[in-house]
Amino acid sequence: MPTAEQIKALVKAHFDPINDKFTTITLQIAAHEATLGHINLAEELKYIIDNEKQKKPKILNINNYLQGLLIEVESTNKLSDLVLPERIIERIKRIEREFIQKEKLRHHDLKNRRKILFSGPPGTGKTMTASVISYELKLPLNIILIDKLVTKFMGETSAKLRQVFDYIRENQAVYLFDEFDAIGTERAKDNDIGEMRRVLNSFLQFIERDQSESIILAATNNLALLDQALFRRFDDVIHFHLPNDEEKARLIANKLGNYKGAYNINDIVSKIGELSHAEIAQACNDAVKEAILSDKQKVEESNLIKMIDERKSAYEKTK
Repeated sequence: MPTAEQIKALVKAHFDPINDKFTTITLQIAAHEATLGHINLAEELKYIIDNEKQKKPKILNINNYLQGLLIEVESTNKLSDLVLPERIIERIKRIEREFIQKEKLRHHDLKNRRKILFSGPPGTGKTMTASVISYELKLPLNIILIDKLVTKFMGETSAKLRQVFDYIRENQAVYLFDEFDAIGTERAKDNDIGEMRRVLNSFLQFIERDQSESIILAATNNLALLDQALFRRFDDVIHFHLPNDEEKARLIANKLGNYKGAYNINDIVSKIGELSHAEIAQACNDAVKEAILSDKQKVEESNLIKMIDERKSAYEKTK
């Protein structure tokens, strides 16, 4: 049976919705029961915890002021899932390697890179890369909802931003500021307003002072819009691009898998044009679903091209 101290700690953790102590203590109890020979109970406790962790995404209950500002999402993407140039893969590996061996770097008065700026067109893998880093480092992935962060009230956005960085300091994870343009726009822009200048100044101060153990990522679709002062606050800047022909072929092969027919993928690549990674993946998924619903074992080349053309048509209408 659990000790009296474990029971008291478990009850206290149950009423603390912010941290993950409840899970930690439950696993400690499972380990304790295993040492007593209660293997079945220990395995059942671990199964319950693992099963509950699958119920994502979830809204993090920080406090009423920041309710709904952060979303924790499940990271299931591995590094091998990324279809990106090798130069980007190597830089992602460097982030992971430095994090894993950060104590070795500290011994030599050096710090691991953990503040990274992603730039590139929509759908080119920025958010997926954040998911990969989270998965590979076994850290939660928390996405900061910029549209919830920015408000019309004077000073409120900066106050929320302060609480976000307080949370980052107290809870180690991978944090992604998606659509970062909303707060990172260059301060000298003619259409900028005073409040947004104050927000950007606050962000610059907070990220510069941040000494947490978390990894902070910011993603933007338009690097040219960002204030130049941001760049020196980040440890690294990684540029994402639309896929080249080789990456398009790999992406199609990965997404079709066993559903690929006896056709040459390179013939299809020539018809893709300037679609992003996400758009190509969705076209492949649509083709696979059509094959399944039509009781076919393979995706037909004509149907895949049709799905690609639909994506191209939708994209062209946004220009």
